[in-house]
Amino acid sequence: MTDTDSPGALSPDPTDADLVDLSATELVRRTTAGEVTARQLVEASLARIAERDPALDAFSVVLADAARAEAAERDAARDRGEPCGPLHGVPVAVKEELDVAGCVTTFGGRGNSTPVRADGEVVRRLRAAGAVVVGKTRMPEFGQWPFTESEAGGLTRNPWDPGRTPGGSSGGTAVAVAAGMVPVAIGGDGGGSIRIPSACCGLYGLKPQRGRVTTAPHPHLWWALGTVGPLTRTVADAALVYDVLRGNEPGDLFTAPDPARSFVEAAASTPRRLRIGWSEKPQTPFARVDPAHVRALEETAALLTDLGHDVRRFSPRWPDATLAFVPQFFAGMRAEADEVEHPERLERRTRQAYRLGGWVRPGVVRWAVRAGERLAERADRLFDQDGFDVLLTPTIAERPRAVGALDGVGPLRAAWRAQPMIAHCALWNVTGHPAAAVPAGTGRDGLPLSVQLVGRRHDEDVLLGLSAQLEAARPWAAPDPSRWAGAAGRG
Repeated sequence: MTDTDSPGALSPDPTDADLVDLSATELVRRTTAGEVTARQLVEASLARIAERDPALDAFSVVLADAARAEAAERDAARDRGEPCGPLHGVPVAVKEELDVAGCVTTFGGRGNSTPVRADGEVVRRLRAAGAVVVGKTRMPEFGQWPFTESEAGGLTRNPWDPGRTPGGSSGGTAVAVAAGMVPVAIGGDGGGSIRIPSACCGLYGLKPQRGRVTTAPHPHLWWALGTVGPLTRTVADAALVYDVLRGNEPGDLFTAPDPARSFVEAAASTPRRLRIGWSEKPQTPFARVDPAHVRALEETAALLTDLGHDVRRFSPRWPDATLAFVPQFFAGMRAEADEVEHPERLERRTRQAYRLGGWVRPGVVRWAVRAGERLAERADRLFDQDGFDVLLTPTIAERPRAVGALDGVGPLRAAWRAQPMIAHCALWNVTGHPAAAVPAGTGRDGLPLSVQLVGRRHDEDVLLGLSAQLEAARPWAAPDPSRWAGAAGRG
């Protein structure tokens, strides 16, 4: 953990530290009612970071003094009688690829050294809603891999088992939430990077419809692949944050129409009887699905049947997204690498990947985006041919690997090791459909299980309602802090 300020001063009472275990929804109720202050929440979060992050390495920067000042402003505004925002006083963390004023946007590496002057639009909306930014979270360089490991940041560790990966690329974000350091945190998803770490760390992670959340000040995030959103411990918290973040800005390359109702309302509503198709078949070749994930899928299908839904196994012919995904992956990474101040500081593996992607010219990218739209139409037919409202799949194919998955390997071997992690996720980045990682119990190895719900285009409200129904029927567990007590820090 690299501190820009001093996190240890003014530690909260032990009872206050447990505030961070509460949901953001409950914390907002307490701050707006005057039961707790924003300063208490921030102190609780900073105390948890100081206690737990050295063993897990979720944070690259902790903005302790700035967060305290921001919390004081929230409290003073409330005392003046000003309206409280929907995230009033909630401590949040933000993935390294997003601009936070006064911080270097590192993209998980050492290529930049100058702090940015202004918040990105997502961070600005968080602050306008009353949230307090307490720090930035680890990611692999440029978010290329589903393992949060880098030369700059070392190994970020899973709070369920510090010897295992938390996934990626939003791995630091997932660890910060799962380990109780913040109630919610912001990640990004260009090939599963919200859903994969959510699956590894027992969190709820909804990748929204393409264009649902602005990418400003940038026109896009890896062209048609990427989107931004929260990782949370409850469905209600995800809905709350998305209602703050959603909406477009001039210059966004992709946009989405406003939903018919708020996401908070959708998450609180019992879904109608849905027709749900389930399959364990991966969408990428050569990926073998671990039996634990198949069992979780079968048990979830049975639970959904018990909840009154029409659930049927089917054998999909998934469209092959490789030719649409790979050019956008390379183009997105190369575009970010072209903008760093010190390209000579990039990891060797990144420089190799940059050279491998040299064939991806602008015309190739345009072709890949158009190919993705054609795949989206084919994916729509998967819903239409059997009248499915939702598709149910595993989130990841393998159990979380041991940390060090990227040690000593080049981009081709790293890409091979990534395949089981993205085998059920990347297609939906190419097509833009909303998809959510939903906790599904714990495996015999003590690590979380997860299933993925995929909705029709623009149907996040259906996914939120169904996810909340699953959450209520099968409550979600949290990791035991003793699992990482005394574990090694970054490796």
